[in-house]
Amino acid sequence: MIKAVIVDDEPKAIQSLSWELTHFSNEIEVVNAFSNPEDAIEYLNYNTPDCLFLDIQMPTMDGFQFLSKLNNTNFAVVITTAYNEFAIKALKHEAIDYLLKPIDSDDLEDTISKIKRYNAKIFNSAKIEEALSNFNAKYEQKKITINTDGKLIFLNIDDVLFVESDGNYSTIVTADGQKILITKKLKEVNDILPEHYFFRIHNSYIINLNKIKEFIKNEGYVVMESNHKIPVARQRKSDFLEKL
Repeated sequence: MIKAVIVDDEPKAIQSLSWELTHFSNEIEVVNAFSNPEDAIEYLNYNTPDCLFLDIQMPTMDGFQFLSKLNNTNFAVVITTAYNEFAIKALKHEAIDYLLKPIDSDDLEDTISKIKRYNAKIFNSAKIEEALSNFNAKYEQKKITINTDGKLIFLNIDDVLFVESDGNYSTIVTADGQKILITKKLKEVNDILPEHYFFRIHNSYIINLNKIKEFIKNEGYVVMESNHKIPVARQRKSDFLEKL
């Protein structure tokens, strides 16, 4: 059974969509619904459904702003709206599908198939990362292994200078000047990297502590061996100094 959450500012729209989901398919259970996006954000940051049906046009924030505020996006996102001009933008925000209201039963059937494929991919990815984590915990870690976009990336720890946030993506910058774009948010990358070597020095940066050349205290930034200047967030400065 697919556990779904609905976010729509109109209670009648929630009622209508809930009816459509449960009557068009016996594979979906609506476990929660919100007309206030702030309440939905709080819920989704601590709960992970299988999918989210999200309205785009809401008065306090639109659906794309809503997605940017979530800490947890490990679920399928389906955009729902009465207007079709948001289709391309929805796909760019990693929504797996786009449904026009009122929802057609054939379209919903296709969406359910996409949700199933997405969740299967996420499950397999999680199993791989768990196995890699167990391996790294058992043996002294000389490499980091990142599972992203259907492939595994193996990097020597000493080759990584820093990681920079790029919205829903991250860029790994290496000692030889490579820039590797991966389909993970910076928080997800931070969870993978060993704390002994890496530190999230800023909301937008994780650095390799062994690759720092200078720390300019007065101006609040570090200089890496590559001469990149990375800012140190004020609220992270004391923790950073303890690490050093």
